[in-house]
Amino acid sequence: MSREYFARNPQYPFADAVLIDGKTLYISGRIGFVPGTTTIPDTMEEEAHAVLRDLQGVLAMAGMTMDDLVSLQVFSSDVSLWESFNAIYRTYFTGPLPPRAFLGSGTLLFGARFELMGIAVKDN
Repeated sequence: MSREYFARNPQYPFADAVLIDGKTLYISGRIGFVPGTTTIPDTMEEEAHAVLRDLQGVLAMAGMTMDDLVSLQVFSSDVSLWESFNAIYRTYFTGPLPPRAFLGSGTLLFGARFELMGIAVKDN
């Protein structure tokens, strides 16, 4: 089994993702920061876009897109944001939406409203 690790910021104690045998990508928890900071955007909408763009960036490191996701977990500090998040989330896909969970998590790091983690598979 081969493993390729992707880490944009080597100071963190984890990889952004690991690609197994050039096909399956396991993505660590993603938070939507204001670019270049550890600040969470002011609005839910800005944060949702930020975390989904961050997820796109991790997928791109492995030559993948959102449409390669086969499973996604959304952890939220406020489950009442489910419908608002879904309206934004849907705009990031061109194909069928992957299986997904939206879980109430309590407090998230940095005061985030959302944290995403998932699995993607590259069709060769």
